[in-house]
This record gives sequence, C-alpha cells and structure tokens, in this order.
Amino acid sequence: MRPARKNELVDGFGREWDVSIRRACWVLMMDTSTYQYKSRRREQAGLEARIREACKTRARYGYRRVHVLLRRDGWEINMKRTHGIYDELGLQLRNKTPKRRVKAKLRDDRREASGLNGA
Repeated sequence: MRPARKNELVDGFGREWDVSIRRACWVLMMDTSTYQYKSRRREQAGLEARIREACKTRARYGYRRVHVLLRRDGWEINMKRTHGIYDELGLQLRNKTPKRRVKAKLRDDRREASGLNGA
C-alpha cells in the first residue's frame, strides 16, 4: 500500500476513533516518520507535458532521443528521471515482432499431404 493511502487511513482512523496520530500509526503498523514525511521533489507537470508533446510530434523517438531534445530545450534533467517519466506516462515503444513470426502469420495454411515422400 502506498504511503499516501496509509496517511489517509491514519487521518480517518484518528478522526473516527478520536486517537492521536502516534496511536493511529501504531495500530496500522506504520512508522510515524513515514506519516510526517513531506516530499521535496519539484513539480514535474511542465516536464511531463513537454515529454508528451515531443512524443506526439516524433512518435518513433525513445526516451534517449527525447532526453536529448529536453537538454537542448534547456531542461536540467537526469537520464534516469527522463526514463522514469517516459515509462510512467506509458510511452514505451513496442518491440518489433521477430521476422520469423511475421512470416509464419503470413504463410497460407498448409495443404494436406497428397502422398508419401519419395514415392
């Protein structure tokens, strides 16, 4: 269960049963430091929008090429962060199907044998 969901449970538990946050965390087996944690991560809505836009205009670009575009636009971003956002947005390129499978799909149904081999 995600920490945000646990925080909601702790808040609800505290309101409904009129208990302290510390007690609610103990009952739900959650550390109080997890409840009190505030993320310092910067907002990335603008970055996500830029990645989506780049992928719409250039459909065949993977995360590495998108990363280069972002760096050219002046975004100070790590390659791993680019990959994480790209993956989170569901923009992964599909792997190509191997040629042997494509050939097997395109091949007509085999005809029944008309006789023995070598006869």
